[in-house]
Amino acid sequence: MYNFFRNILFNLPAETAHYFSMNSLRLACHVPPVRKLLKNKFTVTDKRLEVKEWGLTFSNPVGLAAGFDKNARYLRELECLGFGFVEIGTVTPLAQAGNPKPRLFRLPKSKALINRMGFNNDGVAVVKQRLQQWRNSNKNTSLIIGGNIGKNKVTPNEDAWKDYEICFKELHPYVDYFVVNVSSPNTPGLRELQEKESLGKILRHLQMINNGKAYAKPILLKIAPDLTMSQVDDVLDLAREIQLDGLVVSNTTIAREPLDDSEQTQQTAKEGGGLSGLPVKEKNTALLQYIHSKTGGSIPVIGSGGIYTAEDALEKQKAGAGLVQVWTGFIYEGPGIAKNICQGILAKS
Repeated sequence: MYNFFRNILFNLPAETAHYFSMNSLRLACHVPPVRKLLKNKFTVTDKRLEVKEWGLTFSNPVGLAAGFDKNARYLRELECLGFGFVEIGTVTPLAQAGNPKPRLFRLPKSKALINRMGFNNDGVAVVKQRLQQWRNSNKNTSLIIGGNIGKNKVTPNEDAWKDYEICFKELHPYVDYFVVNVSSPNTPGLRELQEKESLGKILRHLQMINNGKAYAKPILLKIAPDLTMSQVDDVLDLAREIQLDGLVVSNTTIAREPLDDSEQTQQTAKEGGGLSGLPVKEKNTALLQYIHSKTGGSIPVIGSGGIYTAEDALEKQKAGAGLVQVWTGFIYEGPGIAKNICQGILAKS
């Protein structure tokens, strides 16, 4: 059935289709019987799916990556779709509009997307308020919420640590873990913060704040798939040195291979931004394997990139990921993606 609706939605601009779909789902979930029906249809409850990491219990290993629910507007709806965790953001201190539209593009034949959103979000104060309301209204939820944080476009890199500090302090009571995003290709100069010295300044500062809290929250780093092996080694050395809690592997790529050779795809591929979906699958898995081998599995990893099926998720887990995240796969596979992956994992267990 989703294929039918997807064909209709794909006639709309990608960003328009996204908000139309999610707002329609939110409207449906306002009706308690419909909400219960959706949750029963899409949620797989089985103890064998639970993952325990960082002192947290994930009801299943399938999460939704940052960028889908940037502003924590759809947590109830995403929980109804069976996700074990949702990463909100990327959140910046000040609200920002992001890059000019259009900024999200489909490559259907390659099962991929290109985005250059540019950290469009409502700002940390508004997101904090929504998370606070969510926590107050959902005391018994099992949904794990991650907070993906970044810097504002106008903030110079030498002051970036201040932006990460603001977001970290504001969201600390309301998220279960943090992801430091220095790897988006859509904020000018941001990826320069992946260099060891700049990155160390940000992460050490957040660790210092975290250690002063009554309850420390796990801090993870999201890396780009375009790093050289020496850059990856630098990240791993720093992660071990400061006892970073984990990595998210990985963000979108600025590369444009491999893609199908259709004229439509090749034309769309000229758009600037990060490529996600099936074309990044092999590069992502290879990076996961390298990190797992290099660290002996000592650094927990969330695998993100090219996950559409249970087989894809199991491949990431075999490569070293304890948890997985979908995003582009959700667009192409539909609202049943978490359920289908969970059922597939159980069938293989």
